Amino acid sequence: MTGVRSRGEKIRGFIINNVEKHPTDLAKVTADKFDITRQAVNKHLKKLVDEHALTQHGNTRNRSYRLHPLVEWQKSYSLTDKLAEDVVWRQDVIASLGQIPENALDIWHYGFTEMFNNAIDHSNGATLTVQLKKTATSTELALYDDGAGIFKKIQAELELLDERHALLELAKGKLTTDPANHTGEGIFFTSRMFDDFEILSGGTYFSHKLGEKADWILERDKFSSGTSVWMKLNNHTSRTTKKIFDKFISGDDFGFTKTVVPVRLAQYGDDKLVSRSQAKRLLARIDRFRTVLFDFQGVDTIGIAFADEVFRVFALKHPEIELIPIKANSAVRRVVRRAQAKLEP
Repeated sequence: MTGVRSRGEKIRGFIINNVEKHPTDLAKVTADKFDITRQAVNKHLKKLVDEHALTQHGNTRNRSYRLHPLVEWQKSYSLTDKLAEDVVWRQDVIASLGQIPENALDIWHYGFTEMFNNAIDHSNGATLTVQLKKTATSTELALYDDGAGIFKKIQAELELLDERHALLELAKGKLTTDPANHTGEGIFFTSRMFDDFEILSGGTYFSHKLGEKADWILERDKFSSGTSVWMKLNNHTSRTTKKIFDKFISGDDFGFTKTVVPVRLAQYGDDKLVSRSQAKRLLARIDRFRTVLFDFQGVDTIGIAFADEVFRVFALKHPEIELIPIKANSAVRRVVRRAQAKLEP
């Protein structure tokens, strides 16, 4: 009997750990994994629904499952009041997060306070709403403000081409419209600490997901004013803030010295990356770093002039900066190597 109970616990543990990946085919995936019938799996699913571990949606044919939230919390704050992110964190958010490992709590502390402070200082809005949902496996937190929109504000204050250009600069890190009070590092590091990190503002949507080869950058119809930030983290992640900082910070002077530049953000629509002007846009402000990784994921081809401007002209002017192409296909690598070969004596 003990063996049967133990097997049942393994099956239900598998269901809990995989429901987010397989909300609509969970029964089939579980049946295949344990070589049992769908009817047997359905008994386990029913038990988990009855125990409020899962929620069930739809009829038999279109049924799907989700983790039942253990905690759901929401609160709106007036941005006209004197808000302090550390006070909101301490008085409201920690209690809603509940018992989670210290490393996960550190990540939430950093990410929440950075994003909340950004809204206070930069949104120019009236209201900031925070929503939190915690399940048995992960926690999601969203912040919504009704201000001008982060990408639009960066575009206007730095006189950039459009909101997409603002996102390109933001993705590099060290970008701030208020250098006296901000380093411009918050969004860069926050996006890399969480399993999922998304920003929706105006007509631009940015998503950084742990383990995926590329960030998602989508241009969509304008939505209501303001900025939405969404973060998600496994409650038992092994990640730490130190591990993330160490990837990009020099051990010598603790400076933010390394960045990853998503090259495809310099590409508009069906345009090819062929011109020196496009390259110069890509290269803006990277002289603030010692190591620059150019991420060519999603870029099929580049032109000779574009590559020459980045990997020969700029490289000659800045020999102290290491320029590294990553995730490039064979066609892109060939053009990059051609430009780099001209550096050799």
